[in-house]
Amino acid sequence: WSAGSFFTNPVLAQLPPGMTDVPDGAQWPAERPGGGAGVKLSAAWLIQSAGFGPGYALAGSAAALSGKHTLALTNRGGATAAQILDLARTIRTGVLERHGVALDAEPRLVGVAL
Repeated sequence: WSAGSFFTNPVLAQLPPGMTDVPDGAQWPAERPGGGAGVKLSAAWLIQSAGFGPGYALAGSAAALSGKHTLALTNRGGATAAQILDLARTIRTGVLERHGVALDAEPRLVGVAL
């Protein structure tokens, strides 16, 4: 049904220019990989604020965001790996276009890539 959280919460050196609408609960101080102060953003907030709400699915696909949490990609029954990846790519691209933040997959992908 789901691998759980599909995208990691990104840690950035600072918020991207123009990103002023991040609520306090969706950002917090964090150390960046490799060291240095940074800000961690909620991937779930990024996804939802980019227009991908709970239950979002591509037309004709059994792959969808969870109806309860936008960070979980789910198989509603019969979804192929290609459909899951298409959904993940669509969400990742939408977040990048809306916020300028690239999301990374949390599950280990074997034999495929985003």
